Amino acid sequence: MKKEYKPLGLYIHIPFCKSKCIYCDFYSLPGAEEQMDRYVSALCSQLSEISRQTTAHRVDTVYFGGGTPSLLGEKRLRHILKTVEKHYRFAKKPEITLEVNPDSAGDWRTLRRLRRAGFNRLSLGVQSADDGQLRQLGRPHSFAQAEEAVAAARRAKIKNLSLDLIYGLPGQTLESWQDTVERSAALGAEHLSCYGLKVEDGTPLWDMQGDLDLPDDDMQADMYLWTVNRLKELGYQQYEISNFAKPGFESRHNLKYWTLGEYAGFGPGAHSDLGDVRYAYVRDLSAYCAGVESEGDILSENDRIPARQRDIEYIMLGLRLSKGISRHEFEYRFRLPFGPVQVVLESFERTGHAYLRAGRWRLTPEGFLLSNQIIGQCLEALAGEKIRRETAAANHDYRVV
Repeated sequence: MKKEYKPLGLYIHIPFCKSKCIYCDFYSLPGAEEQMDRYVSALCSQLSEISRQTTAHRVDTVYFGGGTPSLLGEKRLRHILKTVEKHYRFAKKPEITLEVNPDSAGDWRTLRRLRRAGFNRLSLGVQSADDGQLRQLGRPHSFAQAEEAVAAARRAKIKNLSLDLIYGLPGQTLESWQDTVERSAALGAEHLSCYGLKVEDGTPLWDMQGDLDLPDDDMQADMYLWTVNRLKELGYQQYEISNFAKPGFESRHNLKYWTLGEYAGFGPGAHSDLGDVRYAYVRDLSAYCAGVESEGDILSENDRIPARQRDIEYIMLGLRLSKGISRHEFEYRFRLPFGPVQVVLESFERTGHAYLRAGRWRLTPEGFLLSNQIIGQCLEALAGEKIRRETAAANHDYRVV
């Protein structure tokens, strides 16, 4: 009998960047190039060690994120990927993504060598077509460099390209955002990620926000709804709140996060969800390397969450996806009644924010704008049902339980 392997995604964090953008709260270090070789050595050592826990899996996605992974250099990137290929069992045609910045991706020969090494998807951090906005964000590239990077990727025969864009930037108008979307879509990428700007505590942007002309919620909503409609006209299907793809080019790796798939992360600040355990590593490059080298403790989080207890995540993540959530799927997986959640969704159906199709509850584009509110009410209803059942069990009223 043929053995069945479970799918597994690998996330590899590359915490180096040329400069820190004012909005970024990911763990990354500018000007730390002297630590690259030590880090690659520690990373490959841990990749080898953790592989012993994945003998029941096949790796079908690998994602190199950052920071700016391309800053690590072609030889180091190929060495890391070769280590993965040596120690992990791969599925057929895995998706292997490399995040790059436009200023570090203009050499088509380097991109061709990376493609031949196995990298088959690029995620390009474009963010804006307005060079003034890019400078204000601290981005080290121009839109012309983004165009050059796309041309280089195509010349290198990379056929799966994603562009990251941000709306809600300081001083951004609806017209300037529309220009960014139109000029970016014209580059012909298979995938577009369009994120609303988040002002995170601890970033320079947080301290500057009082002095900046940030678009208000209504303007951001207009930007978002226009984007959904325009990208649909251009042949992009919205499959998640912020993500749009040509048919067949959805991010297979990111879908693991949203569909409760298993993934293993590597590097400082990386998160994992493997074998019913969710864990993360310290956000400290030196401590991470030292811990790997000495076989010390590098965990910052470690929680066991059995599959039957992931009902909250199922709702929170599933309602972010265009395919939504299913009553049958929910009750089969979690042995809980979906009724209280459905009552909430029916109330939002009446206001045009949710709808039921083919047995699945989904949010409309307008509903995505209220997703935090809708999800919050669904979770409150579910929590109330759990309390009711626990009370009934305590009273030995098994008609309810």
